[in-house]
Amino acid sequence: MSKRKALYARKVKRAVHMLFFRRHKKPGVKGWELRRSLGSDYPKVLSILDEHLKALDLQVKTVFEDEKTPENPTMEQLDRARFYITLRGELTLKEAKMVGWRIDDLAGLAITIAYILSKGGKAPRKEVEELLHEKLPGWRVGLNIDRYIRYGYLAQDEN
Repeated sequence: MSKRKALYARKVKRAVHMLFFRRHKKPGVKGWELRRSLGSDYPKVLSILDEHLKALDLQVKTVFEDEKTPENPTMEQLDRARFYITLRGELTLKEAKMVGWRIDDLAGLAITIAYILSKGGKAPRKEVEELLHEKLPGWRVGLNIDRYIRYGYLAQDEN
């Protein structure tokens, strides 16, 4: 194996460790963390990793701070973005049960995200709770919203 291939193999391995194992409160890794650990060519390392993950039906997903995904992101935008490992396809019902969440909790998350997006990206917590009360047992609503926030799927401001 050439020195260059060995170097990229080590970088891909390090990227896998960073992306698969949560180290912070929120899942995923910020671009600046990847740049610090992998070097300035981390986008290339991630594209190599993405190719390896295709066989496993996984992908490297980039989520930018801004609502819109730029066509040709700059290094500065990539440094501020968050990178995740996600499914390329869809989960079957049986697989979804193995994720560790109840089906109704996953449905609640989907309902919550859809509702917030329909309101332009922001919605009062009370409105979200009222919506979920119609779909889920009342005692689970507050717990689920807190879990969605804790895991980084939702963000709550002081309003």
